[in-house]
Amino acid sequence: MKNQQPLEKELVLIGGGHSHAIALRNFAMNPLPGVRIILISEQSNTPYSGMLPGHVAGHYTYEECHIDLRHLATAAQAQLYVDRAIDLDLAQNRVICAGHPPVRFDILSIDIGSTPELPDVPGILDYSVPVKPWRFFLQQWQQVIECVTRHPDQPISIGVVGGGAGGVELVLTIQHKLQRILQSAGQPLSTLTLHLFHRGAQVMTGHNARIRQRFQQILSQQGINLHLKETVSQVQKGKVFCESGFQVECDIIFWVTRASAPTWPRQSGIATDERGFIQVGPTLQSVSHPHIFAAGDIAAMVASPRPKAGVFAVRQGKPLAENLRRLLQGDALQTYKPQSKFLSLISTGDRKAIMSWGALPLGNESAWLWRWKDAIDRKFMDQFRKLPAMGTNVDLSPDTTPMPCAGCGSKVGSSVLEQTLSRLRQDYPPRRHDILVGLGGADDAAVVEVPPDQVMVHTLDYFRSLINDPFIFGQIAAHHSLSDLFAMGATPQSALAMATLPYGSDPVLTETLYHLLAGATKVLQQAGAELVGGHTTEGAELAFGLACNGLAKRDLILSKQSIQPDQVLILTKPLGTGLIFAAAMRQQARDVWIDAAVQSMLKSNQAAAQCFLEHQATACTDITGFGLIGHLSEMLRHSSIQIHLDFADLPVMAGVTDILTQNIYSSLYPQNLKAGKWVANRSQAQTHALWPLLFDPQTSGGLLAAVPQNHAEKCLENLKTIGYEQSVIIGRVASLQPQNSKALHQPIVIY
Repeated sequence: MKNQQPLEKELVLIGGGHSHAIALRNFAMNPLPGVRIILISEQSNTPYSGMLPGHVAGHYTYEECHIDLRHLATAAQAQLYVDRAIDLDLAQNRVICAGHPPVRFDILSIDIGSTPELPDVPGILDYSVPVKPWRFFLQQWQQVIECVTRHPDQPISIGVVGGGAGGVELVLTIQHKLQRILQSAGQPLSTLTLHLFHRGAQVMTGHNARIRQRFQQILSQQGINLHLKETVSQVQKGKVFCESGFQVECDIIFWVTRASAPTWPRQSGIATDERGFIQVGPTLQSVSHPHIFAAGDIAAMVASPRPKAGVFAVRQGKPLAENLRRLLQGDALQTYKPQSKFLSLISTGDRKAIMSWGALPLGNESAWLWRWKDAIDRKFMDQFRKLPAMGTNVDLSPDTTPMPCAGCGSKVGSSVLEQTLSRLRQDYPPRRHDILVGLGGADDAAVVEVPPDQVMVHTLDYFRSLINDPFIFGQIAAHHSLSDLFAMGATPQSALAMATLPYGSDPVLTETLYHLLAGATKVLQQAGAELVGGHTTEGAELAFGLACNGLAKRDLILSKQSIQPDQVLILTKPLGTGLIFAAAMRQQARDVWIDAAVQSMLKSNQAAAQCFLEHQATACTDITGFGLIGHLSEMLRHSSIQIHLDFADLPVMAGVTDILTQNIYSSLYPQNLKAGKWVANRSQAQTHALWPLLFDPQTSGGLLAAVPQNHAEKCLENLKTIGYEQSVIIGRVASLQPQNSKALHQPIVIY
């Protein structure tokens, strides 16, 4: 039997910039044995700066100019934490995150880019939009596009502050896109007014005189109002004020000035320059902390200072990956010396570009330069879409690494458990008083108290991880497990955890187990329950589950089979998690689909269950592994009723219809499909495009409840008010005549 290489060291990458994207691709092609890689990124995708002007101009789609970090992390066997780093604990080698527990590292690399340097100008934060972070700018830009598309006859004035290459390129691409919209709508181009503010005497500082002159001519020819030697001193809603007294009305203002660094690197104690950028040597190591690297805009090369430009981040990717590998393996590091000058192909917005190369007197725009730039950019992005098959872990050698044992020999060691549970009790102190023996004791079992007027409800769920973030996975698993209690009308009290951790060293096991249990405990305590014990073992891959206990009044228990005629069926969450993650395993799911599915799985069903009880629901179940029809059929056994569903009413997750056209299904789908025997008009219904969705296994799916028809609309309104915006009535319940024996065996009709 082949075994996986135990994880001995932890490499953490903060930020999904160009350098880290290239490094991850390097690790995908040539895996790092025995190293757990964690990528912490605020988004599950990252923009490629070279194509963003083209995206603004409408030449590229969002997907064409963004790197899918989930796809990339999976190929590199890395974990992706969608979160924001806010500090470093350098004494303990931990990254402090906004939403996750602290993340331990042996080696750290930082590639978080930069943000525009915003001066102390009144109104700048309230009434202008910085171009970085790009995701916020692109959201605002999309709103501008939608506004002009809906109201092309209404005049609009846009201001761009900053006359460097970024500002000039932005104002030209904005003009190109919006003018195309106006032309399509038959509106005059004069409907759009553009202003470019720059404190210097010429635009394009840093480029030679010929380039500066030509771009200034283009701006003038395009009718863009260029305001040179003007420093913006105040921004109000709809108006820009300059130090000279000059005022301009602008509906929206975009800010494109020189790069600045986030504040947390300097505050952490790592060496930075006077502007807050991390100082690195020729090996890209921090000059103060050699186990920390930095690349891209956030890095300041002490021996070879260079301007903040994407080309340097791209060029640093390979040497960064090589030196991270060498340091992990104990080899000598290589030095990196950046080029002294670099080629720039600057877009003029209209599928033309100008080439800038040092002091060479170039400066004529042409379509072939744009095509050259387009080819370069597409080739760069293709390397992240055409990834090699996910690398396999290095086999263990019996001569160097002992074969992992089975039975109780596979348990996680006591020191790992003690450290994890001690930290867990400190961060999540117990809140319930009816837990007589829990995590605080060393007894063989937990002891809980059951009130004499209540009964205890038990449930159990356990499954392999579907996402490579143990903290988020712990939360999803807890939500999934607790939903059985909510569907029964019970209040959670306690839970036992069952965890299988990938083989690793004690520090790696401790970190993984803590994040897993912290995620679960966070959800349990939000639901009013406590983690009271569990069992941990080592294995090939991460798996987790919970045995949950709840309390309920005997006469208030919701049964699946108490469904009644003249009721409606309400579903609280959209369907499709099985399809989306099946597609993700095949690298066919977009990051936005996965993000939306994760957010749905992280939504508790507790408030929905209470809402159903308040509106006289008589039957309830959670839609999980057996799919909608599988769980609905359990509600109909031994009953003389018929359910009428309509495909048009089903709530569907984003991406599901695209995935179905590719004939991608969950591995459990063939088994679930057997429940189709309960559908009376199966031959007709199975021709519908959404037929497979009815049998898709859901993880942490929604509740399906039977509510009296006269309570339905108010119940639905309340559900949406408390956060279940996609709740919908999916079916109606009708009574059957006793003589209709066929309908008793096929009680579901789908239109």
